[in-house]
Amino acid sequence: MLRKKLAKFVSIVALATVGCTGLAAAQPLPPYPHGWYAPPPPRHEFIPVAPGGRYIWRPGHWVWSGHGYYWVSGAYLARQPYWHHWIDGYWAPRYGHWVWVPGHWG
Repeated sequence: MLRKKLAKFVSIVALATVGCTGLAAAQPLPPYPHGWYAPPPPRHEFIPVAPGGRYIWRPGHWVWSGHGYYWVSGAYLARQPYWHHWIDGYWAPRYGHWVWVPGHWG
């Protein structure tokens, strides 16, 4: 008798869980979390004269602070031996929000 009641209870809970999961999944998700939006366009920067021939310019970019974007100015990077070229970082929409893809040596 107790086993039948337990089996019935487990079946009801399982069906209720599956039914609620289907309802929750049917709700549309907002494209970005509240207050999180695409970064502004890049700022125009004055690029100073390079400190030497082994330096390349890394352009400035926007950084998300959790409350908004702030600008990080560009800077020169020293090129290391066998590092051929710099690939700039960029913002990209991924899975419903914006992510920063960092720059790197290619």
